Amino acid sequence: MLSAALAPDEKSLVAGCMDGVYHLQFDPNEDRKLYSHSSYVSSTAWLKNNQVISTGYDGKIKFFDFETEKTKQESQLHSFWSWDMCVSPDEKLLASVTGQYLAGGYKYEPKPETEPSIKVLSAESGEVLHSLPHVPSVQAVAFSPDNQFVAAGNLMGEVRVFDVNSGKLVSSWTTPDFTSWGIIKSHCYLGGIFAMTFTPDGKELLLAGMGKMRDPMAGNGRQLWQKWKWQDSKPSKTNEIHKEDSGEGLMETLAIHPSGKFFTMAGRLRGGDWNIALFELQSGKKITSLNTKCRVTQACYNADGSQLILVGAQGQPKTKKDGEFPRFGRVEIYNLKIIA
Repeated sequence: MLSAALAPDEKSLVAGCMDGVYHLQFDPNEDRKLYSHSSYVSSTAWLKNNQVISTGYDGKIKFFDFETEKTKQESQLHSFWSWDMCVSPDEKLLASVTGQYLAGGYKYEPKPETEPSIKVLSAESGEVLHSLPHVPSVQAVAFSPDNQFVAAGNLMGEVRVFDVNSGKLVSSWTTPDFTSWGIIKSHCYLGGIFAMTFTPDGKELLLAGMGKMRDPMAGNGRQLWQKWKWQDSKPSKTNEIHKEDSGEGLMETLAIHPSGKFFTMAGRLRGGDWNIALFELQSGKKITSLNTKCRVTQACYNADGSQLILVGAQGQPKTKKDGEFPRFGRVEIYNLKIIA
């Protein structure tokens, strides 16, 4: 399971999986496949009008009506993978990011994009409103709380923020802490920003991924988040994970609690004692952590913040002889008790 989105009534979710989009009901615990892409489904969204939206490694975006259980619309959004897709808070806009890292020179700097790396669409019609430039590969995207800006982060740790009305670039900076140069086995850049979200006041951006490492096969970079004040003429880092709190592993998802007081970061564990942790948003202090013993690809809270939903995978067994994937996707729901 690479992604998930809660239903508007919070009694179920849709999950983007390697072999399609699934509907998972919580009580009773049942699931069924709704439809497929021609490759892995990387992102899902479930709007209040019961429209399910998904993007995948086939570069397509699909609009599915949950009530009629029919695909309303689909289009070839990118020629390469859609790494990430998100919906604006008012559910009027969508954004999807793409791009393939190819060496552009003897220093292995990324080759220029062959297509716009960021697409902003109307959630109602599916019309592409803006095609925006970045440096591939662009692996994370987020809308601001006021629906006015879209931010995207790439392999090289570069963040760009655009005005969604004009398509104008309003801020950009690079944080090299998320990018590694592999000198063992594979000579290439690796890593990048894998998740991002604006803070509730819209003034800062949280970024997550993995710190520097030498061996691309090891995945032993530092568990990493950073917080940046992006609206200044020169964006500045205001906080990052405290050194004593981090182990090793790729962090793939961020979720801010509805209270706005803390956030969750989660992903894969390589070394250390946790793959999901809760942090105070203001101070960056780690509140608590857990080793789920599985990869977490997405975390989200329900509307009142009483539950934390995690999706991901536990292992990756070989495919069956008939070509079907075994069931190794995982959903975990935690009840939260907030102590003041």
